[in-house]
Amino acid sequence: MMNGPGKSDSAIVAAKPTNKAGQPATEPVERRAEAKGNASQQSTRRAQDRESVSQALERIRQAARQRKKERFTSLFHHLSIELLRLAFFALKREAAPGVDGLTWQDYEADLDRRIEDLHSRVHRGAYRALPSRRRYIPKADGQQRPLAVAALEDKIVQGAACAVLNAIYEEEFLGFSYGFRPRRRQHDALDALTTGIYSMKVNYIFDADLRRFFDSVSQQWLTRFLKHRIADRRMIHLIQKWLQAGVLEDGVHTVSDTGTGQGSVISPLLANVYLHYGASGQA
Repeated sequence: MMNGPGKSDSAIVAAKPTNKAGQPATEPVERRAEAKGNASQQSTRRAQDRESVSQALERIRQAARQRKKERFTSLFHHLSIELLRLAFFALKREAAPGVDGLTWQDYEADLDRRIEDLHSRVHRGAYRALPSRRRYIPKADGQQRPLAVAALEDKIVQGAACAVLNAIYEEEFLGFSYGFRPRRRQHDALDALTTGIYSMKVNYIFDADLRRFFDSVSQQWLTRFLKHRIADRRMIHLIQKWLQAGVLEDGVHTVSDTGTGQGSVISPLLANVYLHYGASGQA
């Protein structure tokens, strides 16, 4: 691994025999037992997926914790069918579709075949990232915040990659970092700030905002920062596909060498990697 320094269960309709012998059965009934059986099978499989993925990610976490200076050379194989399927179920059901027009419900209708095909394309290098759809939401100051709405399959693969990378970087990030991190909320940051103010001598508090941060991240520097821990070329190349996919707005496709696409699944993690190494002066 390393080297040195959902859809609801639809009722299935069947025909119930009528009381009159010889007459065609025409009265539809719901075979709820079968629907419940399908739901039980799905629940069992998802539990098995979680167990398998959890064990794999824990091995990555342990390696990252024990060997702080080493780089991971073999991560790509962890983008398994099980992890891709869990990444799909982690998506918001009602999220706006990207340029592909696919909704969560569309994809779930033929999930097994789609996930197997996606897994195959990812691992043989045939997967292509689509441009994100530009969308704007209002800010408190009256300005508009640009968001990048990724295509559904891009969200799935990004979610799977995020899970793998988080297993590494959660062992790397500093304790006073709270933004966009698993099991950390803004209330945790406020609690830590309150504790610091009341338990230590504080002369001043510095409050700053990084203006248009997601739009101004240097992709070149971000790649260099990622390589501090990631030596798996296929994983780096996968991330670069998303960075270089660009944005589609009013029919115009724009590609830039800056920015991470605010609103995409993987952007928060990439932003934290950039801030972590950039703030510490590691090139």
